[in-house]
Amino acid sequence: MRVLMQFALGAVLVAVFSGSALADGDAAKGEVIFKSTCGFCHQIGPDAKTLIGPELNGIVGRKVASIDYPMYSDIIKTLASFGVVWSEENLDRWITNPRVVLPGTYMTVFPGIPDANNRADLIAYLKTFK
Repeated sequence: MRVLMQFALGAVLVAVFSGSALADGDAAKGEVIFKSTCGFCHQIGPDAKTLIGPELNGIVGRKVASIDYPMYSDIIKTLASFGVVWSEENLDRWITNPRVVLPGTYMTVFPGIPDANNRADLIAYLKTFK
């Protein structure tokens, strides 16, 4: 029964994490947003380390939960088991409000970024780190 429930949950999550258009962003503005909203828990760049959350180098296009990090929530692990990738569109949905998009996530203190332009700017910044 548990396997069936995980499969059903996975199917719903894959459906939620598929297709939508995303505006082009401004990476310089995204850097400011990253430092003020993400940088408390995540690092990015050549010397990035895992803090409270995993480092985010290469996040755009990377498979969910594919780097060594022992604290992934069960919901993130389920997404990973279905091969979901952090595409620009999936990141956009996620950072809108992680607690609503994936209930059970450990990102409970992050309120999300409701403004679509700010999310596009942040994703543009994340894309600069391969």
